[in-house]
Amino acid sequence: MSGAQVSALAVVLVSLVTLGIGTWGLRFSRTTSDFFVASRTVRPRLNASAIGGEYLSAASFLGIAGLLLVGGAEMLWYPVGWTAGYLVLLVLVAAPLRRSGAYTLPDFAEVRLGSRGVRAACSLLVVAVGWLYLLPQFEGAGLTLAAAIGAPQWVGPLVVGAVVLANVSSGGMRSITFVQAFQYWLKLTAILLPAVVLVIVWWGDGHPSPGTAVPGGWSSPVADGGGIGLYTTYSLIMALFLGTMGLPHVVVRFYTNPDGRAARRTTVVVLALLGLFYLWPPVYAGLGRVYGDRLVAEGRSNVLVLELPRVMMDGLPGELLTALVTAGAFAAFLSTSSGLAIAVSGVITQDVTGRLVGERRRGGVTAFRLAAVVAVAVPLLAALALENVGIARSVGLAFAVAASTFCPLLVLGIWWRGLTTPGALAGLAAGGAGAGGAAVLAIAGVEGSGWSGALLDQPAAWSVPLAFATMAVVSRLTADRAPAHARRFLVRLHTPESLELDLS
Repeated sequence: MSGAQVSALAVVLVSLVTLGIGTWGLRFSRTTSDFFVASRTVRPRLNASAIGGEYLSAASFLGIAGLLLVGGAEMLWYPVGWTAGYLVLLVLVAAPLRRSGAYTLPDFAEVRLGSRGVRAACSLLVVAVGWLYLLPQFEGAGLTLAAAIGAPQWVGPLVVGAVVLANVSSGGMRSITFVQAFQYWLKLTAILLPAVVLVIVWWGDGHPSPGTAVPGGWSSPVADGGGIGLYTTYSLIMALFLGTMGLPHVVVRFYTNPDGRAARRTTVVVLALLGLFYLWPPVYAGLGRVYGDRLVAEGRSNVLVLELPRVMMDGLPGELLTALVTAGAFAAFLSTSSGLAIAVSGVITQDVTGRLVGERRRGGVTAFRLAAVVAVAVPLLAALALENVGIARSVGLAFAVAASTFCPLLVLGIWWRGLTTPGALAGLAAGGAGAGGAAVLAIAGVEGSGWSGALLDQPAAWSVPLAFATMAVVSRLTADRAPAHARRFLVRLHTPESLELDLS
């Protein structure tokens, strides 16, 4: 059996196991609440594994090692930021958001402000962020199958789209929870075991030092030096730290916990699981500095994790390790795409297809399945039409849009009773137009130079403060339109369930 056949078999097995677990979980999915939030019964350890499964995307499994290989150690801001975002989420959002009783971010916005207009704006943003984040998952799947088995670039997106659609539409959140929890541990095994073996091989080779052919050095900043490099670095940090709380597939997970205390415990476990995973991409980057000159010269640093086992080990052992990391990479695309599809489907169901189908309750199971088709098909077609958008760049822009829109809405909505409907709409428009406009230009291939390029590539440093300031100023100017129930609602968000029980 050739190396390509072994890797193809690994992809088939991952897909079949994913479908099998999803089918098994289907027997637990009976109600609309099961499809949307798993009836709010997911315990912290299972939920944390599922969050780790959906959060560790194409950018985490493939992108970080390639960025470190070419850009140097300061690219570690990516995994540090992606992990630290959960610390911000833990402190500011996790428990109050669960106590809100909402199903989705638009639900929270409507309940908090009593406005259908804010709900509609949030629904549009959830779909936009979700689709922007799905693009690199499909692109990464194409890169993986092309590198591992020589398949055409369009095969990977079609396979991921089909498997995700089958799982999401069949069992909803209840089913996907089991799938994503399994996929986290598969991804951890797939990146850890080959890394350990390759380090042993490197040591047996006399532990050679990195070569000089790889550009960048270990001290290169995220961008060129000077003011632009400093701005770009801080803007990236802001997007990653604050964007996590606004990602729809992350936030929806906290609605599945039984209560606010469980939401906090889930976040703590997630921090540990992500930290454990992110120990290993730098190992691949370090070994790539020794063995990966050819990959850099060919502009293929994105597939370092996939190619390194073959480069360092000949014959069947190298092919088996390649098959394992291919399986892990494919699991990353499946799990993250599933989480995004669930989040986008939930919003489309609540606000569009539920009404079209005409079910008694807005957004039932039939409407959810119809929405899942739309949620997957649109970014899939875009991924097939667009080429080389850039995995890390697309994910970074999705974080910037989330940080510039939902982060201000959640922080101010949870912690400030003075937020008004006009203020929320103005802030969402300012942040969404700023960061979203930069994302559209990036996808369209518009590139600037100097400061204009930096402001477009990393918009968070100006779009996030703009959104916060606009939301606060307009709310102050329209203070007479603050919701009458705001004080009571905030008390509900910040009152522990145990205290509510004692009071009752």
